[in-house]
Amino acid sequence: MRFVHSCRALPALLALSATVALYASPALAGFEEGIKALQAGDVATAEKELQLLVKERDPRAQFIAGLYIYGNPDTKFYDVNKATPMLLDAAERGYVPAMLPLAGAYAEGKGVPKSAAEAYKWIAIAERWNAPVSPQSFEQLAREMKPEEIEKAKADALAYTFKTK
Repeated sequence: MRFVHSCRALPALLALSATVALYASPALAGFEEGIKALQAGDVATAEKELQLLVKERDPRAQFIAGLYIYGNPDTKFYDVNKATPMLLDAAERGYVPAMLPLAGAYAEGKGVPKSAAEAYKWIAIAERWNAPVSPQSFEQLAREMKPEEIEKAKADALAYTFKTK
């Protein structure tokens, strides 16, 4: 399970995110500009535009910056120690798109301690909230885990409550 699986879905994801941002708030103008910059391949401008929203802990900006700017090894900004905490914060507050790349970070130990159990938990939470999860994701992690670890990860996922702050 790779941390950044592919950039093939980037144009559709960015277009959707930009559309959502247009209707959310005028304060998100930086978000729209950041998305446009990423679509144009200008990662430096995207980082600059998203910076304020990331500082304000906007989960959409954290997700985009965490996955496509700091989590993408093809950019000069690649830094999993910046990327993963953004994805974690967004996921912990209920932003479902951040959960699967976060699970990948736990599975690989990128920016967080390697933990198949944490990866399994985040995939289960994402699936519970209707993210498209492949059964192979669970199977791959389960091969690295003991049955009691799998059951604990499932229980942790079911008991998880999102943070409100």
